[in-house]
Amino acid sequence: MSSAPQYQQLQRKLKSQIISGMYGEGDLLPSENELSRMHSLNRVTVRHALSVLEQEGYITKRQGKGSVVQLKRNSLGLLSFKGFSEVVGHTEHTVKTILLEGPRAIAWPTPFFYELNHTELEAGCFYLLRLRFADDDAVMLEHTYIPRLDLPRFGIRKLINDSLFNTLSGRYGIEISNLEQDVRAVLAEAPIAEKLQMESDSPLIHLYRKYGTNRPGFCIYSSIFCNTEKYALGSFIS
Repeated sequence: MSSAPQYQQLQRKLKSQIISGMYGEGDLLPSENELSRMHSLNRVTVRHALSVLEQEGYITKRQGKGSVVQLKRNSLGLLSFKGFSEVVGHTEHTVKTILLEGPRAIAWPTPFFYELNHTELEAGCFYLLRLRFADDDAVMLEHTYIPRLDLPRFGIRKLINDSLFNTLSGRYGIEISNLEQDVRAVLAEAPIAEKLQMESDSPLIHLYRKYGTNRPGFCIYSSIFCNTEKYALGSFIS
């Protein structure tokens, strides 16, 4: 059983329902009385949970109507296929990336989250694990897999300005041209939650990405966990 305060348990549950799409933009949440009955909580606890959701930007309270889902939040544009540094660096936020692991040569994990062709499987991949910050807030934990195909010295040279996309472009002439993406709502497992500076079982967005490039048959793959407690993902795709 969770040791978190009751208001926080309710706040997390409602947030998870909003993120997963159970309640969409403009939907009305159950009233305080209904939430009290549904979760066997007093109204003070329910009101506290709703106030936190409002502070986080998931809902707005309207006089005579109740709590309305309104996802107009501080957005980082993380759904863009541009690089993190490029997208967030053009906002008012300070960007920081910590390289936790790699780049190092490994065999592809099995099972893998996208289907790989024979050439990719035979070549293996370079793996990077990076933790991304907007100001002092950990917002993304990103696992990236790059085919070991005609990338001389990639694993032994420092990334250009800590940017994978800039490195691929500047050293190898590889440009990102398109993005295939799968978005899921999940709960944070303890190791991920610790890195993202959040409580275990907090709602997360999990992105699976396949980046197409200008090099035929060369794709880049990422599995990304996004902390949306303070920022919405947004989208500046162009």
